[in-house]
Amino acid sequence: MFADGGAGEVSAAGLALPPAVLQPTNAASPAKMRTELNRSPYRLFTALILLRGHALHPSATSLISDKESAPIIVVEALRKSLRTGSTTVDILRGLDFTIERGEFVAIMGASGSGKSTLLGLLAGLDNPTSGNVRWQGTAISYLPENELAQLRGRNIGFVFQSYQLIPTLTALENVLLPYELNAESGGRREGLDRARQLLTSVGLSERLDHYPVQLSGGEQQRVALARAFMLRPPIVLADEPTGNLDSTNGQHVLDLLLQLNRAEGTTLVLVTHDPALAAQATRRIILRDGEIVAEERSAVTSEV
Repeated sequence: MFADGGAGEVSAAGLALPPAVLQPTNAASPAKMRTELNRSPYRLFTALILLRGHALHPSATSLISDKESAPIIVVEALRKSLRTGSTTVDILRGLDFTIERGEFVAIMGASGSGKSTLLGLLAGLDNPTSGNVRWQGTAISYLPENELAQLRGRNIGFVFQSYQLIPTLTALENVLLPYELNAESGGRREGLDRARQLLTSVGLSERLDHYPVQLSGGEQQRVALARAFMLRPPIVLADEPTGNLDSTNGQHVLDLLLQLNRAEGTTLVLVTHDPALAAQATRRIILRDGEIVAEERSAVTSEV
């Protein structure tokens, strides 16, 4: 199934996985993963969805609880600093906020304001210098990586600006991959049906067997949207999802993202510097120099 013909392994649901996807995962700490994110879509994507070690108790791996009214994300005194030589650079400076279940929140700010760093911390891809992030009451910022990866894999969908599709997989296989790598997924037929349904919902029913190189930028991002929702995550994080697209394709991708968000009932957190895009959110958090300088709410829903 893979174009490179590498000697892969077969997952529980039947998809042959290349060695690059199946590298041992105990060597990468969250901080190290952060420095290597752009080296390979295999590493970047599996850092988000590959489960590690033994399955956790169900109470530890699901964000769904009896406390439906509780915030799904809580950010507590969150700080991130980097030291270069004798100089310490403060990227985030003690952020406090909550995000309710089902909200569509846009994080805004100029380049260098800290918004992408914040999104990485919300996803559990990096450790803060101090403070914590909680997903439905579970503090995740300092969890052992095996435990964090399992929580993240089941509960976070991520949409990247640069798509991060695996080039040796077709559109259908890219969308199916989170399901294949989830040790507790059901049968292959169930996964295939779900992947096809999602690709159909983003208008790619005729492109299932195409590889990323055969797809336009807008089509690749639509595949990435479908992949983010594959495991029905309660939280979807998006980092400038329209940043690499022209205005027409960008609006189309945004419309599809919001449609999927409504249909799946997820909480959507999106980083952007585009005021027109952020205007469609129900809430906007504006960063400047690592601090929240304003919060705006509106009665606008995610309808498009």
